[in-house]
Amino acid sequence: QVQLVESGGGLVQPGGSLRLSCAASGSIFSINAMGWYRQAPGKERELVATITSGSNTNYADSVKGRFTISRDNVKNTVSLQMNSLKPEDTAVYYCKITTFPFGHVYWGQGTQVTVSS
Repeated sequence: QVQLVESGGGLVQPGGSLRLSCAASGSIFSINAMGWYRQAPGKERELVATITSGSNTNYADSVKGRFTISRDNVKNTVSLQMNSLKPEDTAVYYCKITTFPFGHVYWGQGTQVTVSS
């Protein structure tokens, strides 16, 4: 069993910041890629940012320069620092990991981020 527990969501004003964290636990041999995705009401889930085991990062164009993804390979955590938040960043944010050696995929339960004045 693998569990992903997310934290850090909430309500923030436009221009504000939030930091999301996701901790993975359970029967994990090793984690390959880690990432954050989001789903706004009425829209499909979309990629926000990913980070590989070698710390290569990839960002959606809409968040480049505002969001930063990082990981701690000892603690099996991934974080997303979100700055200069906009109302269009409002969504449920999900953590996702892919594990070695078989490429199993696991999702967190989601955390709500609301950007509103």
